[in-house]
Amino acid sequence: MNKRTLLSLAPVALLSACGFRLRGVPEFGFDSLYIAAPAGSPLARELQRTLEGSGGKLQLLRDPAAMPTADAILDVLQEQQERAVVGLNASGQVRELQLRLRIRFRLRTPAGAELIPETELLQQRDISYNETIALAKEAEEALLYRNMRTDLVQQLMRRLAAAKR
Repeated sequence: MNKRTLLSLAPVALLSACGFRLRGVPEFGFDSLYIAAPAGSPLARELQRTLEGSGGKLQLLRDPAAMPTADAILDVLQEQQERAVVGLNASGQVRELQLRLRIRFRLRTPAGAELIPETELLQQRDISYNETIALAKEAEEALLYRNMRTDLVQQLMRRLAAAKR
């Protein structure tokens, strides 16, 4: 082997030596899950899509009649988008907003035993605002809310994977 080959393999050897490995398919402490969420909940739809796409063996139950047969029930208790003014200019016009996405949930068994007690997760982003480009700012807000929802789903996935029956 020449020196160039050895130098290119050095970072790989260092990463493997420190215990680095790619995150694999999440493993859950339950085999079936029912998601109890308000109708039309964007967070529940994204969570369902993420769980189905993860490639794991978790079975998602969608029929409310199947809820008693689920190993775990995820109750999405609240999903709330908030928008607050945090900055004004000298003439009193809005210059900065803070967007928040707040969810409350719990994970329980059909018998009522809590696997994850009622928990609140919050994501927030600051956004500048300008009245002259209000339509563009509205689109930016929608994109930020979608990104916050994705972040919350990833947090929720990690918490579900850590829950034990």
